[in-house]
Amino acid sequence: MAITKQHLIPLFAISFLLFFQLHCSTTSAQAPAQSPAPPGPPDVTKILQKAGQYSVFVRLLKSTQVSDRLIGELKDTDDGKTIFAPTDKAFSALKSGALNSLNDEQRVQLVLFHVIPSYIPLSQFQTVSNPMRTQAGDSGDGEFPLNVTTSGNTVVLKTGLTKTSVSDTIYTDGQLAVYRVDQVLQPLQVFAARSSALAPAPGMSRKAADVDGKSKASSLAMQNLALFVVSVIAFALSL
Repeated sequence: MAITKQHLIPLFAISFLLFFQLHCSTTSAQAPAQSPAPPGPPDVTKILQKAGQYSVFVRLLKSTQVSDRLIGELKDTDDGKTIFAPTDKAFSALKSGALNSLNDEQRVQLVLFHVIPSYIPLSQFQTVSNPMRTQAGDSGDGEFPLNVTTSGNTVVLKTGLTKTSVSDTIYTDGQLAVYRVDQVLQPLQVFAARSSALAPAPGMSRKAADVDGKSKASSLAMQNLALFVVSVIAFALSL
């Protein structure tokens, strides 16, 4: 049977379809599979919201924009972070109005005082140097000192105004560690009482100081009066 032109057209069409299907299958097999996008850095506020009992600290993290700062730093550096998170009960134990009396700068300093610029597993606190550096500023005495002592598995934090221990691990992933503390870490720079008024001399009460001042003023007035009388007598005698 001779193959005519009418037979060649269907054969050509079938061959083309088979070649096209084979080419597409080969190309699809050779194309590299796309890997899922890497996860973003952990969000401290979401971690604390999930844990519960940290609404005040979460509100401070957001209002001071420290939460956004932490996400950016965790994304751009490999050092990691360690955060001490006070519970709501810890904030309620502060003196009445203590938190509301802070200005914006002091609120930022307070939050950053709870942030260590490196990842510290619970088992490695015994190796840190004191005073431990926080992101609030200079760790020297009188500013932002934070000292750590350990006894077995117990980690104790001291600020000069606060002494508390790490009571639980909320979150850890090798880059970020979040620990629970049951007292607010109060930095000296923010909470230490500084009186600008001049204090009375040592050993003298304010009342005694006032009496002493009045006595000196009265004595000076009597001296001036006596000098005036002497001057008048001298003038009279000279006439």
